[in-house]
Amino acid sequence: MTTDTRLGQNASAVSEGARHRVLRALLLLAVLPLPIAAFTLGIYTDTHGVAASEAQHFMSSQVVLVVGALVVSAVGGFLIWTTAMSLAAGADAAARADALDDAVAARLEDSAPLKNSFTRMLATIEQQTEEINHFARRLDSAYQELESAHSRLQEVTFTDEVTRLYNRRFFSIRVEEELARHRRFGRPFSVVLLDLDSFKAINDALGHLAGDETLRGVAEVLLKNSRAIDIVSRYGGDEFAVLLPETPREGALLYAERVREILAGYSFSHGGQVTASFGVASLPADMASADVASTDELIAAADEGLYAAKRAGKNCVAAADAAGAARTELHEVPVG
Repeated sequence: MTTDTRLGQNASAVSEGARHRVLRALLLLAVLPLPIAAFTLGIYTDTHGVAASEAQHFMSSQVVLVVGALVVSAVGGFLIWTTAMSLAAGADAAARADALDDAVAARLEDSAPLKNSFTRMLATIEQQTEEINHFARRLDSAYQELESAHSRLQEVTFTDEVTRLYNRRFFSIRVEEELARHRRFGRPFSVVLLDLDSFKAINDALGHLAGDETLRGVAEVLLKNSRAIDIVSRYGGDEFAVLLPETPREGALLYAERVREILAGYSFSHGGQVTASFGVASLPADMASADVASTDELIAAADEGLYAAKRAGKNCVAAADAAGAARTELHEVPVG
């Protein structure tokens, strides 16, 4: 039993008790005039022999007293009765309120299983949402780790350890892509190979650390004097290769000569001087694209120009002609 129900029952008991007390009060008020009337009648009998004027005066007083008592009883009874009716109405209202509270409580008790089920469903949804968010965070973290590992793998796969330039494998892939683009759109491109002159003497005289510093110095010169779209790579040993997209033979020869001059005047940490020989091959100037079955043939043409520069005395630039032979361009007097 709820507290509200007990309070309602107590209120009903109080109202019922008040009603009984009111009824007793009404009965008392109804009986009250009787002694007064009896007293008046007795007085009347006793004064029957008194003078008429005094008896009349006395009787008038008694009548006023009886009428006053009756009026007071009537008014008191009316007030008591209205109070009783108000208490009864309040008790009925309290009883109806108790009945309504009981009905609401019953409805709430009936809806409690549904509410509990809905609460459990919400808790399950929240738990599943948290699990999904946790899984999404783990998946995002794993994806970032995968991207990082992929970047490190690419760096290891396509980057030279000493110079931090692209390696020969990446250079070959990019030349193949550029050859395919040339065959489809006819866009020119060039390949430049350079080999350091007398690099072995530096290693023998100053050690391999000085040799590595020399290779890094050459890489710095190439990067500073190349475009963002150019692919600068260490081809192997003391040999470097540069892919020049959108560059015909004339532009490639100018590029090779500029790098040759800058490299000849470059100050290396070991204090020695280093020069290089350059070989250039271009499409479509040096050969028809239909005659190039693979990138190896194009690189072989540039390599032939490189050997021609070596034979010409080193520290110069040479390019292959259309017949596949090599001729020397912008020949410089060898140094040393």
